[in-house]
Amino acid sequence: MNPRAMHSKAGARPAPPQIARDFSRRAFCPSGKYTCLPAQPYNPNAMSVNDRLRQLPSVNELLTQANGLVEAEGHLRVVHALREALDRARQAIRNGAPLPSRDELIETARALLQTSHDRQTTVVNATGVIIHTNLGRAPLSRAAQEAMLAVGRDYSPLEFDMAAGERGRRGEATERLLCQLTGAEAALVVNNCAAATVLMLAAVAAGKGVVISRGQLVEIGGGFRIPEIMAQSGAHLIEVGTTNRTRPADYAQAIREAEGRAPGVGAILRVHASNFRMIGFVEEVQVEDLVKLGEQFSIPVLDDLGSGALVDTSQFGLRREPMPQDSLRAGAAIVAFSGDKLLGGPQAGIMLGRREWIERCRRHPLARAFRADKFTLAGLTATLLHYARGEAQREVPVIRMLAMSKAEITARAEKVRSEIEDWLLANGLRAELVDGESTVGGGSLPGETLPTTLIALTSEARSPHEILAGLRARGVIARISDDRVVLDLRTVLDDGALAQRLRSV
Repeated sequence: MNPRAMHSKAGARPAPPQIARDFSRRAFCPSGKYTCLPAQPYNPNAMSVNDRLRQLPSVNELLTQANGLVEAEGHLRVVHALREALDRARQAIRNGAPLPSRDELIETARALLQTSHDRQTTVVNATGVIIHTNLGRAPLSRAAQEAMLAVGRDYSPLEFDMAAGERGRRGEATERLLCQLTGAEAALVVNNCAAATVLMLAAVAAGKGVVISRGQLVEIGGGFRIPEIMAQSGAHLIEVGTTNRTRPADYAQAIREAEGRAPGVGAILRVHASNFRMIGFVEEVQVEDLVKLGEQFSIPVLDDLGSGALVDTSQFGLRREPMPQDSLRAGAAIVAFSGDKLLGGPQAGIMLGRREWIERCRRHPLARAFRADKFTLAGLTATLLHYARGEAQREVPVIRMLAMSKAEITARAEKVRSEIEDWLLANGLRAELVDGESTVGGGSLPGETLPTTLIALTSEARSPHEILAGLRARGVIARISDDRVVLDLRTVLDDGALAQRLRSV
């Protein structure tokens, strides 16, 4: 007889509600028959990992609930954001997290879309790292910003000679200004210093050997390795000396051994160890001595300075950073450095030197691939004009930050702390002023610091990492020191904007 029919007969006793049977959950009894186990309350988080993963909705199911988001952001972008939200949820579930709701998944997608917008907006750099590579390196002067906006808003005489009414040379005005400031015979601007290094090696020493100290075979940010760059340029690496000690005799011996044998030596290369320094039992050959060796063997000297300061950094209480003017006076054939580090301009690779070698670089096919665009040239020209007018310390943000005194920073920090007092109380935070150190960053002056005053934030209810995340949510980038979140105003361009962002957290 059908068991269900038995229950429908008169006199059949229905199962009490507290032991209602769940036919999907059965256990095997010793009698050889199945019996039903009591039903359990539905708890998605008590399921196995695989069951929770199977419970995740599809992208199409989420789209039906995200109509407003699709209208605001577009179908394609929302689909990609939902896929990423689901991927993150899967990874979290595998790590033991509960099953998220559909609303939570849609909010994650919304946050991802907002983050993609925020990547192109500004942040407040309160880290105390002046040239912060992850935050775009050097902020530009107001004049440089306006110049770049102007050439984007309208047409510009990028390659047009206004006096002659005919085609001109790209970057000619910028290069003329560089020569006036540094005493170089000629100049060439490309899109960054890595491109400048590749171009000068390819134009001067392709197919030939390039002699370099083992202590200068460096790797800087982004996996930029000198040996690999040299190989890409077509030049052959000739290492001399040891990691910590290289003498003029090491270069001379390598050059003599290569004489009379193909491919020969095409150049001597010096590379500034931008993001580290060696101390102790160390010896290196100065550029003046390298130039003497080059003259002895008729070999040009190429000097990759990296940061390229146009002002003497010792005036700010720092070690003196190598300057392109020094290398040019010493007789280097080409000097290369960045435009967006200690110079304080837009991203660019600047090449200065003797006319014959610069013109060889200009004629090389790679020069067109590496050339600077109209925005770079406009911003760089405006930045260089600050140096030409003697106003760099006032107008160029990087130089202004280097020159800022500790007393000035302390006064600013006290004012900001008073302006955010209500925010501190509302969020259960304490703020005190403590001594600290700022750094130059950007591969410039490694190990050198500047004294500063920090605003240190602490909380009994929140960890430093939680406070840091809260600040990041409003575009304030700080750091942790001694288990406290600290704000360094040396690198903050607008104290009012910082206080406003803090009050909104």
